[in-house]
Amino acid sequence: MAHSNDEIRGVLVQVGDDRLLLPNATVAEVLSRAPVQPIDGMPDWLPGRIDWHGWQVPLVAFANLTGQGRDVVAHNSKIIVLKALSGSGKMPYFALLTASFPRLVSVPRDGLLADATEEELPVGVQMRVLLGEEGALLPDLERVEAMIGEALAQAA
Repeated sequence: MAHSNDEIRGVLVQVGDDRLLLPNATVAEVLSRAPVQPIDGMPDWLPGRIDWHGWQVPLVAFANLTGQGRDVVAHNSKIIVLKALSGSGKMPYFALLTASFPRLVSVPRDGLLADATEEELPVGVQMRVLLGEEGALLPDLERVEAMIGEALAQAA
């Protein structure tokens, strides 16, 4: 399926009661299930790690992180492995927990509007947006990566 240069490919991911809009280029793989290994002493938004292609990938429950709902690891949970933006050799990937498969969307460059209805955004959220009629969150992936690093460093 072809898309024009006036569109950006994105992925809508259900987290808690909200949807995240991620750039398609950040998604490494979507897993229908993977065993989650708990990590002692972690906050509830970091329920554990998964083994993925030889990497120990931290798993984030984004709704728990933002306080915008609850994501719980269940046997039918889906996991989205994301490429880390920091370029860190120690943590080149992290994963997001979701209840359903993500949806690929084409975002017209002029079709994404900031939703300024909220004065203070939750932690880990860069902006609320409207994509047509749908609301979504643009995550602050760099901040989320930093929070993962801080939590793992405290546990070590």
